[in-house]
Amino acid sequence: VQLQASGGGLVQAGGSLRLSCAVSGRTFSNYAMGWFRQAPGKEREFVAAISKSGDYTYYADSVKGRFTISRDNAKNTVYLQMNSLKPEDTAVYYCAADHTTYSRYIGELELSYDYWGQGTQVTVSS
Repeated sequence: VQLQASGGGLVQAGGSLRLSCAVSGRTFSNYAMGWFRQAPGKEREFVAAISKSGDYTYYADSVKGRFTISRDNAKNTVYLQMNSLKPEDTAVYYCAADHTTYSRYIGELELSYDYWGQGTQVTVSS
């Protein structure tokens, strides 16, 4: 499975960005998907996850109400819409895929994910 993240960039505080992650190589709808991020000098942390059907989502408290994860199984793509961005959202954002047989499954632990994208940089200026 190959994951290609895109959409990062430089934005002012209060602005918006939409990240995309295109998945190839396997049946996309068999995978729950997640977004993680890693800020300079910090460990990678969970941001958001979505079930393989797209019916269930889960967010880190730090982004709840500002970020929205979604997926388009016809396009093999998962998205992260980020609104009201803050300087503390600055990080490299990674998408990840978690193979599962459970339609409602959502994972927030890195160890549960099988495949990772290369990351895309998001920088929020104050």
